[in-house]
Amino acid sequence: MRSVQLVIAFYITFLVYAMVSYFIYEESVTLLKELLLEGVFVLLTVGFCFFDFRGIVSLYRITTIHWRNLLFSLLFPVFSAVVVYYGMDWLDQLLFQEEYNVFYDYIAYDHSFLWAFFFICFIAPVFEELAFRGFLFNQLKHVANTNVTIIATAFIFALVHFSLLSILWIFPFGLVLGYLRHRYNTLWLGMIVHFIHNFIVLLLDFYYFGFGWEDFLI
Repeated sequence: MRSVQLVIAFYITFLVYAMVSYFIYEESVTLLKELLLEGVFVLLTVGFCFFDFRGIVSLYRITTIHWRNLLFSLLFPVFSAVVVYYGMDWLDQLLFQEEYNVFYDYIAYDHSFLWAFFFICFIAPVFEELAFRGFLFNQLKHVANTNVTIIATAFIFALVHFSLLSILWIFPFGLVLGYLRHRYNTLWLGMIVHFIHNFIVLLLDFYYFGFGWEDFLI
């Protein structure tokens, strides 16, 4: 079946991409490398979406959302960001005796906050939702029931982040995103949740790295 072939191709492609990216980032990170890697991710995502153009376009329609789910979509990422940030920091120190701050990767760039915002709060929410809750979700729906589709997309979403420790939160986070995608058949809610979560984590990293708020544009 075509959908099965597309799912397998998607899984292999993005797993290889995640592995290559991991080893490149381990070696060194430059703005050019990051732009190239993120550009490849965007092109791969858009390329797969052309196989399901109509199905993808339909996910960007504006739909009526119950106020409770809208409120949940605004409050849940605030809660998840705080829990994940401090929880993962505690685990990192407990298991590896080290701290990780995203600004270690961006401090050498001019306008470091703006670049971090672009990659973490724009590229990730827009194109990861398009890839996993858009294309992959649509294809899996053709061959599996809703529960399996939500779980499978969340698992693959966690797996391609290529961090064993991060799976602890990325998988349940993906389940919530998958539920919202299924409930309203739209990507907008997932993108909002994803954006708020990433933005708050970014702000916390920015704060703990020792910047002042006047440094936003520096």
